[in-house]
Amino acid sequence: MLNYLKIIRFPNLLFIVLVQFLMQQSVVTPILQVYGFESISLGLNFVLLVAATVFTAAGGYVLNDYFDVKIDAINRPEKQIVGKAISKERAMRYYQIVTGIGLVCGLCLSYLAGSFTLAFIFIVTPGLLWFYSSNYKRQFLIGNIVTAFNTALSVLIVAIVVMAFMYKSYGNLIFETNIPRTIYGWVGGFAVFAFVLTWIREVIKDMEDEKGDREMECRTMPIKWGMGKTKIFVCVLILLTVIALFVVNKLYIPFEGTLTIRYIVIGLIVPMLVLIYLVFRAKTPSDFHQSSTLSKFIMLIGVLYCLVFYYLQAKTYGITMFGLFLVGQ
Repeated sequence: MLNYLKIIRFPNLLFIVLVQFLMQQSVVTPILQVYGFESISLGLNFVLLVAATVFTAAGGYVLNDYFDVKIDAINRPEKQIVGKAISKERAMRYYQIVTGIGLVCGLCLSYLAGSFTLAFIFIVTPGLLWFYSSNYKRQFLIGNIVTAFNTALSVLIVAIVVMAFMYKSYGNLIFETNIPRTIYGWVGGFAVFAFVLTWIREVIKDMEDEKGDREMECRTMPIKWGMGKTKIFVCVLILLTVIALFVVNKLYIPFEGTLTIRYIVIGLIVPMLVLIYLVFRAKTPSDFHQSSTLSKFIMLIGVLYCLVFYYLQAKTYGITMFGLFLVGQ
C-alpha cells in the first residue's frame, strides 16, 4: 500500500489540495466578499474540483514512473518502485483507475457548471500528461513547459470553476462587473508564479538527472546546452522573476503599507538569491536535489502570500477573515 502512495507522490497531491483550498478561501472568497457575496460555501463543487485535479495528477505521476523505468534504474535505483515493487502491468492498471476517477469527477463538475470549457480541460489534460510522459519530457524545453503549464493550470482552474458557476447563476451580468477581471487577475498571478517556479525546478531536476537522461538519449537542456549554459539560464530566469516581483508590487498591488514588499523581499527574494548561489556551486546530483527542494519551498512561500492578501483585503474593505473576525483598520 505504501508503494502505491509513493508513486502518486502523495505529499505533492496534498500540496495541490492546499493550494486550491487557499486560492478558494483566501483569494476568491475575500474578492467576492468585497462585492457583497458574504455566504460562500465550498460545497460539493469544490470537492469535485479537488478530486478531479488530484486524481488526474496522480495518474500523471504513475505514468511518469511507468515510462521512466530505465531512466530511474540509473538515476535513483534505490527509490525505483515501478518495475521492482510494482510491476509495469499493475502500474498501468493503477494509472487507468485513478485517471478514470479524475475524469469522471471533472466531467461531473463540468455538467453541474454547464461549462464545455471545463469539460474540454478535464478531457485534454490526461492526454497531455500521456504525451508528456511518453515523449515530451525527453524533448528540449517542451517537457519543462508542459509540466509548468499543468502546475499553473491546477491553480488557475479554481478561478475558471468559480466564474463558470457565477456565469450559470448571473449570466452576462457578471461580466459587467470587475469580479471576473479581479479574480482572474489575482488567481492568474499566483498561477504565473507557479509556472515560473515549476519551470525553474524542472530544469534543475534535468541537471540532477543528466546521467540517466543521457544514457536514454533524451534531449533535455543540460544535454543540449551543457551544464554551464543551463545554470546561466536558470539563474537569469530567477533574476527576471525577482525583477518581475518588484514590478508587480509597484504597479498592481494596491494596498497601503510595506507588508507586501517586506514579505516579497524576506520570503521570496532572499531565498531566490540563495537558490542562485546553490545552482552555481552545484556539482553532484545531491547538490541539484538541494536546489530543487529550495525551489519547492519558494513556491510554497509564494502561494502563502494569499493569506497576506486576505488580511490586507480585510483591513482595507472591512470584511471578516474566514467569517470569524474583523481586522482592525
